[in-house]
Amino acid sequence: MKAMILERPGAELVLADLPEPAPGPGQIQVAVSACGVCRTDLHVVDGDLTEPKLPIVPGHEIVGTVSELGAGVEGFEVGQRVGIPWLGHTCGGCSYCRSGTENLCDDPGFTGYQIDGGYAEKTVADADFCFALPGDRSDAEMAPWLCAGLIGYRSLVMAGEESKRLGIYGFGAAAHIVAQVASFQQREIYAFTSPGDQAAQSFARDMGAVWAGGSDEPSPRELDAAIIFAPVGPLVPAALRAVRKGGIVVCGGIHMSDIPQFPYSILWGERVVRSVANLTRQDAIDFLALAPRVPVETQIEEFPLADANKALQALRSGQLTGAAVLRP
Repeated sequence: MKAMILERPGAELVLADLPEPAPGPGQIQVAVSACGVCRTDLHVVDGDLTEPKLPIVPGHEIVGTVSELGAGVEGFEVGQRVGIPWLGHTCGGCSYCRSGTENLCDDPGFTGYQIDGGYAEKTVADADFCFALPGDRSDAEMAPWLCAGLIGYRSLVMAGEESKRLGIYGFGAAAHIVAQVASFQQREIYAFTSPGDQAAQSFARDMGAVWAGGSDEPSPRELDAAIIFAPVGPLVPAALRAVRKGGIVVCGGIHMSDIPQFPYSILWGERVVRSVANLTRQDAIDFLALAPRVPVETQIEEFPLADANKALQALRSGQLTGAAVLRP
């Protein structure tokens, strides 16, 4: 099979011929039809995240059809459409797994990071961490749901259901999905983009934002909460200044540049700063049930598998509106 592999951090991906992976006990083999290109992939490739399995096939927003069942697999059948997300394995026995916070597992496995992912024609995954996909959306349209959607949804939950005025910093793949869900929940969206990025601001308004401007601008209204998707540390104090007393600032990325020193006065007033780490399977169950009701529409740009480096560069340079999706 064809696959794009990362041999060392900081290098371009290499197109390679690899043996088709065989499913082990409890696993399914999936013929990949679409794989979203996530900012986390970019962090893996650029070396921002430590200790990836090398070489690694990146990609964790995977949509495809089951092509083979491993021993003992129940609940799936050959030909069924499934999604494979970032969380690919947990130990099941640590205190986090036992308490319902498997996203914090002490011994996890992440797709496209420690487990070969979807930048390939086929992949294998633990069946317990795969999901049947609903609705009539195309495979490419659904691929960003598997991380941008799931992490965005978890971030939205962490912002609190009582937060009606919501700021979103960084308007890319996750934000454009979250904005639709938040609008469906009758929240007001205030979108903050790179200064001067008129295209992103227009896109945000198209996705339901009542206001869109640069991250260097003050919010026109005091916010109940803010979600930061851009991996830019200085946005944390900016968001703190924008939220009300008791407001929540959610850092939705897996990596961020250093947060600069800021005065205690902008945190005081029982404001909260918190991160979101990974996702749980319950997040996937909840989001996949909610998204068709919104209904979530994803804006995508498709690339052939062999052009994965071009897709990553488009994401790196801010040239994308919405999400990039690879098509093997």
